[in-house]
Amino acid sequence: MALHPQARKALENAAGALPVTDPGFDIAAERERDRAAAAQQERPEVAEVCDVDAGGVPARLYLPDGYDAVVLHAHGGGFVFNDVDVHDAAVRRFADISRTAVLSVDYRRPPEHRFPAAPDDMATALRWLDDQPELAALPAFVHGDSAGGNLALVTALRHPGRFAGVALIYPFLDPTASFDSYRTAADGFDPAEAAWYWQQYAAAPGDLEHPDLAPLRSDALGTLPPTLVATAEHDPLRDEGEHLVLLLAEAGVEVVGTRYLGQVHGFWRHTDVFDAAEPLMWQIAGWLRMRIGRTQHPSS
Repeated sequence: MALHPQARKALENAAGALPVTDPGFDIAAERERDRAAAAQQERPEVAEVCDVDAGGVPARLYLPDGYDAVVLHAHGGGFVFNDVDVHDAAVRRFADISRTAVLSVDYRRPPEHRFPAAPDDMATALRWLDDQPELAALPAFVHGDSAGGNLALVTALRHPGRFAGVALIYPFLDPTASFDSYRTAADGFDPAEAAWYWQQYAAAPGDLEHPDLAPLRSDALGTLPPTLVATAEHDPLRDEGEHLVLLLAEAGVEVVGTRYLGQVHGFWRHTDVFDAAEPLMWQIAGWLRMRIGRTQHPSS
């Protein structure tokens, strides 16, 4: 399918932006622009939202009315960009729709803090959850988009048996950029930029082969709980996410893969721009509700 008109317009609006690969690109300034743009977004009401110190890792905890499960959330942004404030509106909406508590982790980012700082922070935040009696007793899921999808997957692999499910949105998994979609579907996301993100994230060249950075290389994929993977048709990351679905299915993991036709990388958070964004959020929420129901009523 051709680009959805909304995706085409989004790419047109972004044309001319300085790429991250330009020597003059300013990471700090871009982070501030992202935060300023996020501050203008409508923020849905959630019964309780509080910033917490999750074992030394900053995080934001969302507690909607009637929550009966908890989701550990890792934001996207190429490991380098975004934070809990930039993702706040989307996570609020997700918490309300899914009726789950959500802990959004403000993990350390490169280039100031390179691998394995981010997955280590996710592990620390999970330990903090385990120390909260009212949350530790609930079914737990891990969720992330793009680079956050990588971190969510790695967190599940590091903690086999801990999660009831894993939900990934166009996860960023392959530092080798070896899949065809890097050449055939790179609309609005230049493969050179993808390589730049990996270069910022890895502390040493050998890290690019470590399964905690490149989880497609893991020999423990079969330990994962039920998993949902959503990809975008016009996204260089499409094929690696769909390859993960195949690997999990072959390993005997209960897995569902969905490709969103006409869509580009990054659409999930922007419900005011993409008609497909909120249905994707509802799909993940519905999948979580199904998993929660099976956890509470295992014979059904």
